[in-house]
Amino acid sequence: MTVLATDSAAPAGAEEPPDTGDRHKLTALTGLAALSLDAMASVAYGPEAIVLVLAAAGGYGLGFTLPVTLAIAALLAVLVASYRQVIAAFPDGGGSYAVAKAHLGRRTSLVAAASLVLDYVLNVAVAVTAGVAALTSAFPELYGDRLWLCVAVLVLITGVNLRGIVDSAKAFIVPTAVFIASILALIVVGLFRSAPASTEAAAGHASVLADNATTVGALLLLKAFASGCSALTGVEAIANAVPSFRTPSARRAQHAEVALGALLGVMLIGLSVLISRFGLQPVEGVTVLAQLADASVGHNWAFYVVQFATMTLLALSANTSFGGLPVLLKLLARDNYLPHVFGLKADRQVHRHGVLALALVSAALLVFSGGDTNTLVPLFAIGVFVGFTIAQTGMVLHWLRLRTPRWRGKAVLNGLGAVLTGVSAVVVTATKFHEGAWLIVVALPLLVAAFEAVHRAYARIGERLGIGRIPEPPHRARSLVIVPVSSLTRLTSEAMTAAVSLGDEVHAVTVCHPDPEDRAQAEALARDWDLWNPGVPLVRIPSAHRALGRPIACYVHELAARTPGARITVLIPEAEPARLWQRLLQNQRGAVVAHALRRDTDAVICRLRFRLSAPDA
Repeated sequence: MTVLATDSAAPAGAEEPPDTGDRHKLTALTGLAALSLDAMASVAYGPEAIVLVLAAAGGYGLGFTLPVTLAIAALLAVLVASYRQVIAAFPDGGGSYAVAKAHLGRRTSLVAAASLVLDYVLNVAVAVTAGVAALTSAFPELYGDRLWLCVAVLVLITGVNLRGIVDSAKAFIVPTAVFIASILALIVVGLFRSAPASTEAAAGHASVLADNATTVGALLLLKAFASGCSALTGVEAIANAVPSFRTPSARRAQHAEVALGALLGVMLIGLSVLISRFGLQPVEGVTVLAQLADASVGHNWAFYVVQFATMTLLALSANTSFGGLPVLLKLLARDNYLPHVFGLKADRQVHRHGVLALALVSAALLVFSGGDTNTLVPLFAIGVFVGFTIAQTGMVLHWLRLRTPRWRGKAVLNGLGAVLTGVSAVVVTATKFHEGAWLIVVALPLLVAAFEAVHRAYARIGERLGIGRIPEPPHRARSLVIVPVSSLTRLTSEAMTAAVSLGDEVHAVTVCHPDPEDRAQAEALARDWDLWNPGVPLVRIPSAHRALGRPIACYVHELAARTPGARITVLIPEAEPARLWQRLLQNQRGAVVAHALRRDTDAVICRLRFRLSAPDA
């Protein structure tokens, strides 16, 4: 059962502007800046993750850094080729969710969507905390304020994305370019050195290298491979956000995907070559990338440029989630797995509700973790491996069904990728289970269950609304209009004019309380009403308590029982001052009445806004 996107709870007409074309969409270059920051920034922790695992086997284990990196680069090539195919086959975006929906069934597609949602949310929290951690490492006096710094960075990125994905891409082009140029320069300069230019960054820090280890087992290599695969997070983001690109969107997205794969592969392999060339060892308190910068360009201004560029890109890499997740949420909303409000676009082609939801959940995670990266890292990357595996498996079935030219080679390529990423997902989950990965194992099925619950709710709504069936022809019914009044003003006159225009019969009602002051006011209103003589009776509703909404709701309920088949509308007149601050002075009587009517009756509620013009200056 498909429920229309423009349901009554979503004011689509007020928020869905006409399509503005490609002006607010991405080119291949701006798409690379907006959607690749997560993957680019991973070179700061991907090689280090490999080295830290291999360090358990001592200096002999570190000799396998380059072979493990080459294996990851090969998997990267497989993933880039696969997601290039995903882009062509599913130009509406959605990545692994779209692939699974088409080839693996509804439940598997929801698992893919849940894994992507978790990965995107965790990416924001990890990226922001990692960037702030780099800042507090340079300025230790800020360490106590790291949580507020994280929130400030999140607010900044959210604000930029609320202006549109193109504006966010333009804002992040320069930091991305500086980071890429810094890393490539570091690699090129380092390749021409036969020995480290400096070791000052690591001086005085304890090594974490194991002693007397001379063998490397297959399990250790597999663990190093799985840990290093954290460098592959973000590769799928471009495929998830294809509709954000300018026409031809699929071709531009493919170009951006290939450029991302090439740059990421070169940087990963280049850094690993330098690790082996300089014989670097992991030490406490200093990143491997900082040691490489020290060894390649020396401990000078260039070293600090690399560190600052890395810090900036790590913090801004959260933007990948802001570019990809709102598009995924839109697709889920379109398929009735999320509230339809996520499918609405504001001006500048912004999925505003998706951006704000991501920001709020990420802020909650930052508060939960206290701005500590180590609390979040064990949860990171598991979801993306699940998504990778599902997408690769779905593409195998895609080629088996289409049997296009060279389909066997493509199916083998995707099958190999599915095996490798599936093994990585199992290994990472098993090795990180007690460090917090169990939360992902629990959260995935809970998120899928939430999607299912929303879908069932929309199905029930669709059944009650008779969507897909031809309704009965419209017919005229007797119309009764009820107008609550408390005094005789110009607002009352406007309300009566509107009421007699709408209904066959109009009742003006006022609630009377037993207090002497209230009785005197009610009697004065009755006298003024008789003098005015609008042709509409004034019904006085007695109430022993100082309630307003419930007595009117009871009157409407009794009237509905006396006049079965009549359409009852309650017209609530409200004055709207010209100045925004003046609206705080209103007594909110209209909101109280509307709430009681909505809760206790089936009447149509119409709130008539009477705009008060500003006084002349």
